[in-house]
Amino acid sequence: MHFDLVDLRLVLNVAEAASITHGAARSGLALASASERLRDMERELGVTLFERQRRGVSPTPAGLALLHHARLVTRQLDEMSGELGQFAKGLRGQVRVMSNTAATLEFLPPLIGAFLSSHPSIDVEIEDRPSPEIVRAVAGGRADLGIVADVVDAAAELETVPFAEDQLVLVTPKRHPLGKRRNIAFRDILDQDFVGLPMGSALQIYVDGQAARAGRNLKTRIRLSGFDAACKVVESGIGIAVVSKIAAERCRRSMAIAMVPLSDAWALRRLRICAKNFRALSAPARELVAALRRGSA
Repeated sequence: MHFDLVDLRLVLNVAEAASITHGAARSGLALASASERLRDMERELGVTLFERQRRGVSPTPAGLALLHHARLVTRQLDEMSGELGQFAKGLRGQVRVMSNTAATLEFLPPLIGAFLSSHPSIDVEIEDRPSPEIVRAVAGGRADLGIVADVVDAAAELETVPFAEDQLVLVTPKRHPLGKRRNIAFRDILDQDFVGLPMGSALQIYVDGQAARAGRNLKTRIRLSGFDAACKVVESGIGIAVVSKIAAERCRRSMAIAMVPLSDAWALRRLRICAKNFRALSAPARELVAALRRGSA
């Protein structure tokens, strides 16, 4: 099926005018050309689109179905044209960012808030994804920027610059026996009940992977979307959690929880901003990279 925008607008104009002649004129086409286009569409679809009557035409059921889709397509194209027109005039820009959980929940919000306030014509879209998936997405052009942990080798495919350090820690209820430890190895807590993050979150995938390497599955009693919610449930005493240190430090100021550093090497992650080519980024994306680097410094 090979319809173009001229065909779809012709169908709309003919239906609205109830006349092929007037529909052709509205579309800027000669009557013969418009009639031929309608015949070609009907031949390709194998249906009649308009009933020809003495005083004009009216759409058949098949024509009504095509009209519905033609309106949707032309509306979307008009919206796209308007939005891209703003980009062409330098009025608006959008940056697509994929980042891991710690960056999404802790490091980015204050920096992005300040950036958007000072750049009212730039929009930012952020998705929480595991670092290996982020590398593939940025390399494949599905995201402008990524923020990944250095546990993945992004340098082979992408350019990277430092962003922040993320230390993973154990959070326990205030009076929990493990909460008195100066540090603890991940393998020593695998028998405990856990408060986790959603299954698809980047950090949960990472922590579950470490448990799997130890030959275990975490006993997760509840999953919550966010470090603050997880820490609040830990405070109630139903389990322990692995969260970003920056979140644990903030939460323990208002919650009865204890924070214990994980002694495992993988618990310290250096976050990096990655791009396919920093110099080839759009101006809005370059502005965002500069703002993130200044803010993290």
